[in-house]
Amino acid sequence: MEPVFFEYIPELSKSPEMRELLLEYGTTRSYEPGEVILEEHARIRAIPIVTKGTIKVMQTDDDYREMVLYYLQPGESCIMSFLGGMHDEKSKIRAVAEERSELLLVSVENMMKLIREHPMWLNYVFRLYHKRFEELLEVVNAVSFKKMDERLLAYLQRKAEVSGSRVLYLTHEQISIELATARVVVSRLLKQMEKEGLVELHRNKLILRA
Repeated sequence: MEPVFFEYIPELSKSPEMRELLLEYGTTRSYEPGEVILEEHARIRAIPIVTKGTIKVMQTDDDYREMVLYYLQPGESCIMSFLGGMHDEKSKIRAVAEERSELLLVSVENMMKLIREHPMWLNYVFRLYHKRFEELLEVVNAVSFKKMDERLLAYLQRKAEVSGSRVLYLTHEQISIELATARVVVSRLLKQMEKEGLVELHRNKLILRA
């Protein structure tokens, strides 16, 4: 029986050989919630493909404030790790397990071999690049043009989409870190959103109604 994550990668349906090679080249590793998978400035030795769970990809500014760039779900890989590994550059991002997750780690050398020997695997890379580019544009647009209340609501909606639940176990501190803003701002906006019926607040969790 083939791994479930295969169904999320259309390119694999066209090549049984490529499916077998991916499993042969890859090493499976599990991560607990909050466990760091890749640190900023670390050497990239393997390219991760998510097989289970959700991975949060972030970047830190000069003041050590973190901002979430995007999430990785089954069948997806981190394109920034991909590009960094191909060019022998150090990581520019930090990847953390959002929930209990499992990754297939493929060495940079073997990933390059897949691309050379199976050009359709390059389609996978381009497809990921396109999706991540659109998500990064959304981040830039939100930071540049949206008010913080709009950013907060969009953030919560994305969290609910990724987790598959409208019950979100988040602290105000965690939200403020991931949105790169002050905790008091988050608390004030959440209270206002509760008055408007958009969320229901509880200790260390909230229910999204919007």
